[in-house]
Amino acid sequence: MMKNVICAVLLLIVSFAASAQERTLRVDYIFSGTDKCAEIALDELSCFDGWAGRRVNLGKVPVRGNGQICMTDVHSGDTLYRMPFSTLFQEWQTTEEATSVRRSFENVFLLPMPKARAHVKVTLYDFHGNIASEYSHVVDPSDVLIRHLAPVVPGHRYLLQNGGPEEKIDVAIVAEGYTAEETDMFYADAQAAMDAILAHEPFGTYKDRFNFVAVALTSADSGVSVPGKGEWKNTALKAHFNTFYSDRYLTTLRLKNMHDRLCGVPYEHIVILANTETYGGGGIFNLYTLTTAHHPSFKPVVVHEFGHSFAGLADEYYYDDQYVQYYYPDTEPWEQNITTLADFGSKWKDMLEAGDAQLLEGAGYQSKGVYRPAADCRMHTNKAEGFCPVCQRALGRIIKFYTE
Repeated sequence: MMKNVICAVLLLIVSFAASAQERTLRVDYIFSGTDKCAEIALDELSCFDGWAGRRVNLGKVPVRGNGQICMTDVHSGDTLYRMPFSTLFQEWQTTEEATSVRRSFENVFLLPMPKARAHVKVTLYDFHGNIASEYSHVVDPSDVLIRHLAPVVPGHRYLLQNGGPEEKIDVAIVAEGYTAEETDMFYADAQAAMDAILAHEPFGTYKDRFNFVAVALTSADSGVSVPGKGEWKNTALKAHFNTFYSDRYLTTLRLKNMHDRLCGVPYEHIVILANTETYGGGGIFNLYTLTTAHHPSFKPVVVHEFGHSFAGLADEYYYDDQYVQYYYPDTEPWEQNITTLADFGSKWKDMLEAGDAQLLEGAGYQSKGVYRPAADCRMHTNKAEGFCPVCQRALGRIIKFYTE
C-alpha cells in the first residue's frame, strides 16, 4: 500500500515538473465596467522563485466559481493549470452604484510558471453560468518584460508547519492595522484564528495537510479605516469598512499591494486580521478572508469567512434586501451548500435520502426559491456549533482536491 502511495506521489511530481518551473508567475489584471458590461485588461506580469500552489489536479476545478483562469500549452493545447475564483468587481456589479458609475478593480492571480509559451484565458460568468466576459493572451516565459521580483521577506512566524509548501496547503494569516508595538498582540490573534479554524471539522481531521504562517505586516496607524465616521488610517493593506456603502463590509481593494507585501512567504490562501473591535469583514472565494480580530464574535466569524474564501461556500441566511437577484430557478448555484433544485442531484440529495441533511427554504440572501441543508450551520449563524454535514463534505472535497 505504502509503495503505491509513493509511486503516485512521484508521478504527480513528474507531471508537474514536465510542464512547470519551480517559479511563480504573477499576472495582474484590471477588471472594469458597469452593471451591464465587463472588460478585462492585462496590467503586468512578474515572477518569483518557488511555487506554493497545488501540484495535483492541475487541469481541473473543484467548483465553477464566478470566474476561472486557465493556462494551456500553446503547442499541444494541454491544460496546464485552472483555478476558479470570485471577485469584488463582480460583486460590485450587483450594486445600485454600478448602474450609474463605471469602475475598475485590481485582480492578481498566481500561476505556475510554464516551461514553454502558454495561453492564459480569464473568464467571468453571469448568474446563469454563461460567459459574461473573456480575455486571452500568450505568456512567453522568456519574455524580458516579465519583472523578476526580489522579495523582502516580511516578519513571520509559523504557527503550524507539517511540511514544505510543495506538499501542504499554505495559509497566511496577515496583520492589518497593527503597529510594530502591537506585533505580539497580532501573533496571539493569529494563533486564536488558526485554533478556531482547526477546531471545526473537517479542518481538524485534515490538520496535517496544512501549514499556517502568521505574517506580521506593520502599519503606521493602529486600527483600520472607517470612512463612514471620517476615519482614514495609514495601514499596510489599506483595508476599510463601508465597502459598497455597507457599514460592516470590510475589504481591501489594493490587491497588488497585498501580494507585493506577502511576496517571499509561501501562501495559497490568505486570512487578514484587522486590529479593531468593530464587527465586520468579508470572504471572497480564492481571494482572501478579512475579519476583525477583537470583536466578541471574532472566532466564529473568521471560520465563517474562511468557508467563503477557501471553499466558496455560500451564505445560508437571507434578508431579501439585495439590489439584484443572485439565484434563479432554472440555474443550479455552483456553491456546494445551497440549491435551487434545478439540479439537486448534484448537491446533497444523497445525504437527504440517508437522513444526514435537510432541505429548508431560505438561503443565499433569498427567502424563496433557494434552499439550505440544515436548520443551523457555521455558514448560517455565529451561534451554530460548527459546519453542517453538507458543508463538512464540501470542505473535505476541497481539501482533498488540493492534496490528492
